Amino acid sequence: MTAAFPAASSPVIPPSAVPPLVIAGLTKRYGPGLPPVVQDLSLSLQPGELLTLLGPSGCGKTTTLRLIAGLETPDAGRVEIAGREVSTPFVPPEQRGVGLVFQDYALFPHLSVLGNVLFGLRALPRAERLPRARATLALVGLTVFESRMPHQLSGGQQQRVALARALAPRPALLLLDEPFSNLDAQLRHATRQEVRAILRRSGTAAILVTHDQEEALAFSDRVALMRGGQIEQLGAPEEVYDEPRTVFVANFLGRSNLIAGTARGTWAETPLGRLPLPTPAQGPVMLSVRPEQLGFADEGVEATVISREFGGRDTLYTLALRDGQEVMVHSRAPQPLGEGARVRLSVRGEARVVR
Repeated sequence: MTAAFPAASSPVIPPSAVPPLVIAGLTKRYGPGLPPVVQDLSLSLQPGELLTLLGPSGCGKTTTLRLIAGLETPDAGRVEIAGREVSTPFVPPEQRGVGLVFQDYALFPHLSVLGNVLFGLRALPRAERLPRARATLALVGLTVFESRMPHQLSGGQQQRVALARALAPRPALLLLDEPFSNLDAQLRHATRQEVRAILRRSGTAAILVTHDQEEALAFSDRVALMRGGQIEQLGAPEEVYDEPRTVFVANFLGRSNLIAGTARGTWAETPLGRLPLPTPAQGPVMLSVRPEQLGFADEGVEATVISREFGGRDTLYTLALRDGQEVMVHSRAPQPLGEGARVRLSVRGEARVVR
């Protein structure tokens, strides 16, 4: 049997490939006079790309997913899937070429693993259904479980069945709404890695919705951090984490020390001392300094330990500077410091100006 999907560690994207998704000016209100849940949102996805919509509850990420899927009708804007406009005229979900995986998996309890995957292939000619279903089960590593019922599977295996059912029709785009939230921490990590590898092998573009920061950073090619129905910042995980543009991004995506200072070109005077800046600035500024950029040293700014939180790989210390401002430090120092200990702090790397 020929492989149903290309076996590649990362997708090969032809220069002329049609984007699996383009949305422009998307807006949605749930009632007249109510503020928009999604407001003038524009975004495009590249073939094989994994994008995460990240943000707090109520930021509009799930509504955005539902608008793409056709489960909600936009008040304004355009949705294109694989080069075809599906918003005007409105195309129903089952005709959009989109796969959906939700947090409850929605498996049919009376159907076997194979039966669940076959259910999504009813539009195919009968002779093609079984080979396609078995090829997809092989892709997700469930061939030996095809005769089992959903209740006979672990949570991670059920999640892969749901993924296989969504992938079997070979959708242009896969939408994942909090798909790992029902799994315990260890299984969640392993399943997330498996799903990412499966999507890479299949070459399927996907959008993940989550409020879990670690999940977004680990899963994605790009992260779109949402706030108030709009995208606050969009970029590669490393870029968004290391180069936050706003206080919201700095605070939501990991911990950050927000330090007021006075910029004087390529450096700024702050309570942590003179800090280098990646781009010149002048006057009062707010700076983001990640806890891992701070360390204990023989020379530097004086601080007092207020509390510590052991996290296994490192310890998170909260310290007070001489002016009373509190800062956080991630440290792997072998000897724990107790409350009241006096230390000196050094800063590694550049501080980021945020607005």
